[in-house]
Amino acid sequence: MTEKKSPIISFKNFSFQYRAQKKPTLKEINLDIYPGERVLIAGPSGCGKSTLAGCINGLNPFSNPGECSGELIVDGVDAPKSSIFQLSAHVGTVLQDPDGQFIGLTVGEDIAFALENSCMPQDEMHEITRHAAELVGIQDHLDYAPHELSGGQKQRVSLAGVMVDQVKILLFDEPLANLDPATGKQAIELIDEIQEKTDTTVVIIEHRLEDVLWRDVDRIVLMGDGKILAALHPDELLSTRLLEENGIREPLYLTALRYAGVELAPAKKPAHVDSVVIDKADRKKMTDWFWSRPAAEAEKEHEPLLEVRNLTFGYERGSQTLRDVSLTIHKGEMVSIVGKNGAGKSTFSKLVCGFETPDSGEILFQGRDLLQENIRHRAKHIGYVMQNPNQMISKTMIFDEVALSLRNMGKSEEEIREKVEETLKVCGLFPFRNWPVSALSFGQKKRVTIASILVMKPEILILDEPTAGQDYRHYTEIMEFLKTINETQGTTIIMITHDMHLMLEYTNRAIVVADGQLLTIDTPAKVLTDETITAPAYLKQTSLYEMAVKCGIEDPSQFVQRFINYERAVR
Repeated sequence: MTEKKSPIISFKNFSFQYRAQKKPTLKEINLDIYPGERVLIAGPSGCGKSTLAGCINGLNPFSNPGECSGELIVDGVDAPKSSIFQLSAHVGTVLQDPDGQFIGLTVGEDIAFALENSCMPQDEMHEITRHAAELVGIQDHLDYAPHELSGGQKQRVSLAGVMVDQVKILLFDEPLANLDPATGKQAIELIDEIQEKTDTTVVIIEHRLEDVLWRDVDRIVLMGDGKILAALHPDELLSTRLLEENGIREPLYLTALRYAGVELAPAKKPAHVDSVVIDKADRKKMTDWFWSRPAAEAEKEHEPLLEVRNLTFGYERGSQTLRDVSLTIHKGEMVSIVGKNGAGKSTFSKLVCGFETPDSGEILFQGRDLLQENIRHRAKHIGYVMQNPNQMISKTMIFDEVALSLRNMGKSEEEIREKVEETLKVCGLFPFRNWPVSALSFGQKKRVTIASILVMKPEILILDEPTAGQDYRHYTEIMEFLKTINETQGTTIIMITHDMHLMLEYTNRAIVVADGQLLTIDTPAKVLTDETITAPAYLKQTSLYEMAVKCGIEDPSQFVQRFINYERAVR
């Protein structure tokens, strides 16, 4: 952090109320952020994090109308009296979804967009574009089309596009939400590098707190109900219970230390698993706790439900997205499919559901050849829930959305009402049955999409990133709900996820895919403690593994498994 000068961002008794809301979303905010600082803004969904960011970059009130009171100065500019255009010269924003930021037909065009708008001479524009591309390591892809890039590369292009303006403030709104664990780690390293080269001020909004803390931050600003609850150095904040009390998951290695009765204090440097100081007494507490936990019981064998044999598929002739994949999903399982962006995880689901046809191989459901059955017939047995609920919902009212598939099948209104109401009760949506979908939160909409599939009583439910962008409370609600469906209805659940904790806590087997091939199928604890698997699959070894090694525990996978079993028991 640089020597403190006057703040580059300064909120003084600042409140903001959207025109459509009855109460202010931000309430009497007082916060100073200094030049060269790196600040992480954390808090549960709806606490005002994104609203705060929107006030810094001018989206509020210029794009999202509302009333401001108090004072907000951004790099010397009176933000509420300025404009988005004026503030864009001071603040560069990188959105959660890089696809939403692409404008050009090629990477080079996209990076140069702001310069073209300001009518800069061609030679100068090319030089600045190349320099920005080199800063983020994308200079060899300037002629690529955006759709040819991986998720991590798209993030780099978005970053280069805002850096050509040589802004002093970089604002990241959930930069890790759509990235696999290893690419997320690289994104944090990239932000670190950029800041060292340019001395910009960095503000990061993110639910994946442990991943952001892979590199140092100066302060964590904790928000709740539109107010700032704390603005502390990570070592200070992580020594308290404030995160847990406000519905945010703390890093797993700290939870393990607390379970073992180890006292945390700022002097122990708890902000990162590599830096945390644990003495001989702490290590003894950890090993004693480990040996006091029972070993995992062997999994019972279930009958096969879905069998895939030698599955091969490519979107284009001559290139294969999946190669020779063979696996078996058992009845009543909860299974995760993990691997890097573009590894073929979603493609696998599309093949199983019938949205795509394999080039070769077999897909069997209860021994029957699924390739002989159309999408509509498969949908009676296998339901697919997309990552974004807004892409699935087509009706205005909740009841009608859940009833849609039954109406399409020609069921009687009496039968439809009975089945829809039964499903809405299971999904915790019955009180909202006559509400419009637009009145629901993102998490509730997710439940509506799950309900619209469950009403068909499928034997298998496939979910693409069920918890992406959810805070810990909503994440837990969705996952506990899915676990209940699995246990009470016997529904087999397959989850495509980048969330390593979801994989550890809720699934007993992980299917690991890398570059279109099946790497392994094993327990999540074994997968996340084996570098020969995590490296090629772009996963990230869990910090519990590093804590086990630090404490001298010989079998880290057993430590991870016992931690997860304990978590399940106390939850």
